Amino acid sequence: MLFSTSLIAVILSPRRLQITNTRRESTICELTFPTAVLAVKLNRKRLIVVLEDQIYVYDISNMKLLTTIETSPNPNAICALSPSSEKCYLVYPRPVPTSPSPFAPPNSTTSTTAVAGVSGSGDVIVYDSSTLKTIGMISAHKSPISALALSSDGMYLATASDTGTIIRVFSLPLGTKMFQFRRGTYPSKIYSMAFNLASTMLCVSSATETVHIFRLVDPNTASSAMDTSASQMHAASGLRPRSGSSGGSNGSNTDLPGAPFDANADNKRRSTSFASLIRRSSQSIGKSVVGAVGGYLPQAVTEMWEPQRDFAFVRLPAATKSVVALSSNSPQIMVVTSDGFFYLYNVDMENGGECILTKKYS
Repeated sequence: MLFSTSLIAVILSPRRLQITNTRRESTICELTFPTAVLAVKLNRKRLIVVLEDQIYVYDISNMKLLTTIETSPNPNAICALSPSSEKCYLVYPRPVPTSPSPFAPPNSTTSTTAVAGVSGSGDVIVYDSSTLKTIGMISAHKSPISALALSSDGMYLATASDTGTIIRVFSLPLGTKMFQFRRGTYPSKIYSMAFNLASTMLCVSSATETVHIFRLVDPNTASSAMDTSASQMHAASGLRPRSGSSGGSNGSNTDLPGAPFDANADNKRRSTSFASLIRRSSQSIGKSVVGAVGGYLPQAVTEMWEPQRDFAFVRLPAATKSVVALSSNSPQIMVVTSDGFFYLYNVDMENGGECILTKKYS
């Protein structure tokens, strides 16, 4: 579907695509391709049809074929199209040429495709579908690309490799690495990635039961905010040096006239506040150590320390294939799973942590 319009692309059979106007209940056109259609992408200017080793680019205003892009075998249809009409970027894994076969005749031409089942290298081609020109290539990962996502304004590109432990975000069109996130320690296949409308959050689902939500904020800014929050908590919890006088106020509400005193609750509150303070302080110290030592270490070692962890997460009932999206007008996450469930979760934007399930449909 083209956004919230009545234009819908339907795959009627493996090789046949139909463009339909549901409001008028009419068929605009039918397109037939040489091999199976694996994915369809649309924005207000372009229709992109992804086959296993080709990408077809159409002008959506008249359904005219503009160009065909040859790719490496791409059975998972790894490709993303920017929703923006101004920055109409198309991204896909860089094709990897195969070595000439030793049994091929001397004058024969070999196909410039990779081994079957491999979607190229860890490089990503950035293609401007408006001008029909390649504008750059990004060396995103060492392993083959497994997932790509573009922000709504075409400013950011999120990438994941077959390993699935590191998620990177690049700015377009220059390809500057802006953020690096750690999904987990163990490899896992990435199924879906999505930005929110403001490009301040990135949601990632994988073959595990956890959906991760990352904040697209400057690590230095986040560290400063953490320090400020820790200082405020330090003052609010009353964990400050006491004077020698036993009658000194400790800043607690239990010192107010008429306030009930609960020793267990007071101890629990102090314990929780102190533990939280220690945790935040250790995180802050860790970031300081990385910043100080990182400049003296090789880039490969430094990048092992750089990735940020998620600030919020969703725990699904089972580890199934899923597609995720972020609401455009509220801090909510939508998850659709392959076993036929739709989940809606609320995100605590202030504290993060585990998201709260609010709705579930099957």
